[in-house]
Amino acid sequence: MYVLFEGVDTSGKTTQLQLLSKKFDFIFPTKEPGGTEFGKWAREILLNGKLTSKEAEVLLFLADRAEHYQKIVKPNRKEKLVISDRGFISGIAYAIVNGNYDFKELLNLNLFALQNEPPELVIFFEIDENTLKKRLNTKEKDEIEKRGVKFILEVQDKMKDILKKLNLEYEILDASKSIDEVNSQIFEILKKRGSL
Repeated sequence: MYVLFEGVDTSGKTTQLQLLSKKFDFIFPTKEPGGTEFGKWAREILLNGKLTSKEAEVLLFLADRAEHYQKIVKPNRKEKLVISDRGFISGIAYAIVNGNYDFKELLNLNLFALQNEPPELVIFFEIDENTLKKRLNTKEKDEIEKRGVKFILEVQDKMKDILKKLNLEYEILDASKSIDEVNSQIFEILKKRGSL
């Protein structure tokens, strides 16, 4: 099975994926960008503000997504529970908020990168404004986080909007809760689907 953990920065996706993969050895944890050698290189460029073209940013994310799917997700999704920290939902949302691109065009490009094999489930980590501000203040901000709370919340709203438009199974959880509470929510979601 292929599952996406989606949500904005500081929503707790990475922490939860680390906790789950320590508990269950059949979980294959990965991330976008950065799950492949190409992805690490792409992540460095994307998060350090080295690109001036918004189109180049979108296309670099898509190239990483295609490589990640071919190299990581596709060979493992039949035998393991592949969980990716981020994926095409956030990719589309960031592109629309940042560049006002057409949703259908972006969706088609992303499905092309995923070989028309999207995830079976998306778990969306929704965070409230106060928790977001607190968490952002405790870390060094990357180029995307430097765009501000308003931008990040706009991306979160766009992600929710995209989830409603797609014919994909998804669950929304309250990422403002404690690590243990969020972990319990995820456990129940995956257990209900027979993944754990």
